Amino acid sequence: MPLESDKPCTGSGKEDPESTSHKRQDDSKTESLQNQLRQSTEISHSGNTLPTVSPNLVSVEELIEAEKGVCNMALAHEIVVDESFMIKQRDLPASSFEKTLEDIMKKAFWDSLRAQLNEDPPVYDHAIKLLGEIKESLLSFLLPGHTRLRNQINEVLDLELIKQEAENGALHIPKLADFIIGMMGTLCAPIRDDDIKIIRDITDVVELFREIFAVLDLMKLDMVNFAISSIRPHLMKQSVDYERKSFQEFFDKQHGSLEITTEWLQEAASELLSSDMIVSVHGGAVAGAKDISALCPIAVLNHAYVKLLKWDQTRFFPEPVLMDQSRFEEMQRELNQLTITAAVLLVIYNMTGAAISGLSGFLDRLKRVIKVLLTDMHSLSFHLAEAIVSMSEQICVEINNCLSQHGFSQLTTEKETVLKGQIQAISSSDNSVRKLIDVRIQTFLKMHLASSNPKSVAIPGGLGPVRSELEEITIKFLHLVNYNKLVFSPYYDTILTKVLKKDGSQPSEPSEEEQLSSR
Repeated sequence: MPLESDKPCTGSGKEDPESTSHKRQDDSKTESLQNQLRQSTEISHSGNTLPTVSPNLVSVEELIEAEKGVCNMALAHEIVVDESFMIKQRDLPASSFEKTLEDIMKKAFWDSLRAQLNEDPPVYDHAIKLLGEIKESLLSFLLPGHTRLRNQINEVLDLELIKQEAENGALHIPKLADFIIGMMGTLCAPIRDDDIKIIRDITDVVELFREIFAVLDLMKLDMVNFAISSIRPHLMKQSVDYERKSFQEFFDKQHGSLEITTEWLQEAASELLSSDMIVSVHGGAVAGAKDISALCPIAVLNHAYVKLLKWDQTRFFPEPVLMDQSRFEEMQRELNQLTITAAVLLVIYNMTGAAISGLSGFLDRLKRVIKVLLTDMHSLSFHLAEAIVSMSEQICVEINNCLSQHGFSQLTTEKETVLKGQIQAISSSDNSVRKLIDVRIQTFLKMHLASSNPKSVAIPGGLGPVRSELEEITIKFLHLVNYNKLVFSPYYDTILTKVLKKDGSQPSEPSEEEQLSSR
């Protein structure tokens, strides 16, 4: 418990102070979850049953209750999965209707306050209401042990006494403002000290009220974010059971089940069945299965997770991974760019050979050139073929400069033409080098998922130049997948048992939860 003379810790986030409306970062995830978690197929599992019932109308109360559950589950998930998660202010676009309406309403409110204070004698009705709100805000920042501070606030901001002073013409708002600003300085996080200094210099009463409320809003955000960071360790201990229970409750209320998930896992099993080689649970490559019942459930699930990194954006995301859809999409974009980068570097080093291999700093320079030219690669206005043409030209210039600086002959015109042609061919998704790199990246990810010791997984040939970038993405991928397995393994086990048509005579595979717990 901090001493009363100490500042209560209300966080130290660095929020944008220009807007006063708040939003959670998980808004879009929650809305997407609510829209998609309404599919139906029959799935039965002991202790985790998603019943199929005849279609019927859902009451408004049930919808509201379900929405609350989804919001809570999404928020808890964000706090656990994203260590940097915090509540931030929403910065509305300057030209938006919402921003325009907000500005008009705020201006009307403050103009009304100014008009009251400019009357003769001044009218303090609005000002007293604002002082009451400020008082409540200050009290909300106090901990139970802050008795002295609470008494000071109640004494100085005694609304009945303030009303009497206003009626008798003895109310001195600047004096009250000095006390409020001083108390804010005592209670705020250190990151707000500069904001407090700024409002101390404001003399206009209306502007002073406006800025006090702006800083109080920031202090509330600091307090919320500090609370989030405080509960994160406790939430992580219970998050798996909580998410699984919340997920089940939502489906029980919505009379839904996991149709999209079933289709996703069926596709993964079919693809593995037609594959020549699969990655075993021990991380090695083994011959592909000839019958679907012979497939390893864990291998199917791991392949399904990797499929999410190649997901068609026009399709619904599987229900259990829906809250992480934006993260998988981000990794998909990063891997698409990394695939092209690795393919281009493989072509370059195969063509130039030992002349530039091992030259300190040159690889990083090439990667910077490629990264700059692939910026906004996934925007609608981006044209990959045009960008790679420019890339091939720039790369040839860089290579010739490097060769000259280290005493080698520059590329011949014929060799330069061939190199440009091979680089430009990578713009096609059917390019053999690009497809090879893509397969090796997928294999690398599957081997990490299947290995009990991911650090022992060797980097496949051709991926060495992008090893650091690939490992960074892999860490994020494993973090999401392993947590998702812990939460939803009972559902996956049920679906895979059905999909793979396993019978009791076959040895059962350890569940995903058991696999992860043993690591």
